[in-house]
Amino acid sequence: MVNFQGLRFHDRTPVYQQVAEHLKRQILLGLVEDGEPMPSRRELAAQTGINPNTAQKAYRLMTEEGLVRTEGNNISTVSLTRERRAAIEEELTRGLVQQFVQEARENRLSYKKVIGLISELWDGEDD
Repeated sequence: MVNFQGLRFHDRTPVYQQVAEHLKRQILLGLVEDGEPMPSRRELAAQTGINPNTAQKAYRLMTEEGLVRTEGNNISTVSLTRERRAAIEEELTRGLVQQFVQEARENRLSYKKVIGLISELWDGEDD
């Protein structure tokens, strides 16, 4: 079952969106697979300490984004295809890089220096 315990919330983004982002990160890290059961809405609220209405809103968003499916009154499960997994990887990677570039520009860091430091700190990993 997908685990949302330990999810820490911040003020920048609505909580229900942070819940969906957490699921996406778990997918990106390979910790969640297609068909894996999701906690109930009540369980999600209890695990995270959020309001049950917020948990319902998070489920609605995850369903709209195609991350979760619920058939009838059955348990909700993760819904993943190869294409959806690739889209999640692209979305999260792009978001992290955009945030980094914005902060680097705000701090007036030079492109060459930043790229040099990234290359140095990447520890020679080719990917």
